Order: sequence, then structure tokens, then C-alpha cells
Amino acid sequence: MRRRQFRERTRSYSRRKVAVRELIERFLIVCEGEKTEPNYFGSFRVPKDVLDVRGLGDNTLRLVEKAIRLKNDGDYDQIWCVFDRDSFPAKNFNAAFDAARDNNIQVAYSNEAFELWYLLHFHFYDAAISRKSYITRLSELLGHKYEKNSETIYDELLPRQIEAIRNCRRLLGSYNPPRPEQDNPSSNVHLLVEQLNKYVR
Repeated sequence: MRRRQFRERTRSYSRRKVAVRELIERFLIVCEGEKTEPNYFGSFRVPKDVLDVRGLGDNTLRLVEKAIRLKNDGDYDQIWCVFDRDSFPAKNFNAAFDAARDNNIQVAYSNEAFELWYLLHFHFYDAAISRKSYITRLSELLGHKYEKNSETIYDELLPRQIEAIRNCRRLLGSYNPPRPEQDNPSSNVHLLVEQLNKYVR
């Protein structure tokens, strides 16, 4: 009798364990930057098997092409490319979006630079900001010199993340219709952040 009860409890536990594991998605995040974006996304406190972050140091379209190749190397539920508008020709930027969409890859972009996402933790911005100004403003707001490849920026900004999501959503919504290649400033990084937050422990 005891053995049967033990086996039944074990089967019940195993079923529950499998059910929980099925809820966890695996992310591949392929980043344009080699360190800035990977350091940020790699700092999310999610289970190890959730996140595979790669900093490939490549531009928009080539980044998506690499993500398409990596897509077949692992069992991923969500694949994201993270890149900036920078000074790339609009046709390259748009081609990257098209290639990503055609291959079921999602894009987290920033126009003009990823640091816009950091700035939105402090204030709402709807006027174009030069790349140099991002660094200056972040240094002022953080109270110390902003280092582009910071390994602590996620923790520094985490208490303000809700505000950043709200500001980013508001900024994106101000463009109707959105044209990422020309909407400066704009970003949809909050979409990836919200997906990762589902698994933060």
C-alpha cells in the first residue's frame, strides 16, 4: 500500500515538474554590440536555460542573417535581434526588419542608440539626441561617468525599469504609423524586457 502511494505521489510530482518546465521559454538574443547589450540582457535574473545572449559585433542586416543561421542550432522559443539605427542607410535598416519578420525573428531596435533605453529610465524624451549627448546625459543622471560596456548598468537602472517601460511605450505610441528608420528618438526595447521579466526570479 505504501509503495503504491509513493509511486502515485512520484508520478504526480513528475507531471507537475514537466508542466512547470513547459512554461519556460528559451531565448536567443543576438546583439549588434559585443558587450553593451549582452552585458545588459545577460544580467536579467532568469534561469540559466532561459537565456542565450550573443554579442556578434555586426550591423543590422548581417546580424539578422547570422540569427537565421543560429536559429537552427538550438531549441529556441523566441529569437531576438538587438540593433541600433546608427548611420546605416535606411534601406539596410528596413531590409533587416523584413528579413527578421520573414524568419519569425523579433527585433528590439533603438533609433539612434541603445543608450536611449537607459535614458528613458529617468525621463521621457521625444526630441532627437546626438550619440555624444547620450553619454553626457547618462553620466549626469547616474552621478558617475557612464561606461559603454558597463557590467553593472542593469542593477543600477533596475529600480527605475517600470518608468522606462512606460516612457518607451509612450514614445513608440507617439509615432502613427511608426517608421523606425526615421523616427528619432524611438525604441521598442521594452518589448523584449517585458518578455524576459516573465521569467525573472
